[in-house]
Order: sequence, then C-alpha cells, then structure tokens
Amino acid sequence: MPGDEELPSTLHRSPKKAQETWIKTHDAAVEEYGDGERAHRTAFASLKHSFEKVGDHWEEKAGGAKGPSDSQAAQGGADARSGSRETAGGVDANASKAHLMELARRLDVPGRSTMTKPELVKALQRANDRETAKARQDG
Repeated sequence: MPGDEELPSTLHRSPKKAQETWIKTHDAAVEEYGDGERAHRTAFASLKHSFEKVGDHWEEKAGGAKGPSDSQAAQGGADARSGSRETAGGVDANASKAHLMELARRLDVPGRSTMTKPELVKALQRANDRETAKARQDG
C-alpha cells in the first residue's frame, strides 16, 4: 500500500517535508521488502535522521542536524531491521542535554531540572506518548 495511505497520525500533524521523507522511504522499502512492519521501520529510521518527535508530531532536528537519533539507528544492519535493540522512540538521544532540557520545558516534563540525560530521554518518550495519545483521542 502506498505510504501516503499509511501515513501515521503523528506525521499528519508534521511538516510536509517530514511526510514526504516517510512516504518516499516507505514506498521504496515496500518495493524492496514488501508491505508491512519492515517497511514502516525503515521509513521511521530514515525520518529519524532529520526529524525528532516532539509531543504529538515530528519537527526538523535543531540547526538542521542530521544523523542517527539513537544507538539502534546508529548501528544499522540486521539488528536494526529486526528491531531487537531498544530505540528512543523518536527522541534524539544524541542531542545535547541542553536541547533535551528545552524540549522537556516545552512539554512541561516534571522534575526535569534534576534529570540525567538518559532520564530526560525516557521522560521525553513518555511525554511524547501522552501527547500522541491525547491528539488521537481528540482528533
């Protein structure tokens, strides 16, 4: 099925460039691997190189930074395709602590001032999940 018909709800609320990145990669992955989970994972992996999840949508990485957003994306290979390593769920775990702190402020993450960088990543994942669930319920 074409990517524009399978576009996840978080991407419907995201910039056109993010939507186009996901759709183009998804469609190429469907041609290569067939329709299904692997095509979706491939599309999200591509998206995460230029975008990060913020609340219920995706935003371009700060300063136009590009690259893998977490250790799974950085490793690539068979493990990345099988999803056997933990991901940061769209949070750019490779961003600076200051950037993560700014996102935590925007999402009103409680206790952020005393969190370590890994704790901020996990807290942002939870905040993003909450915002996405709320948007889906309201939408």
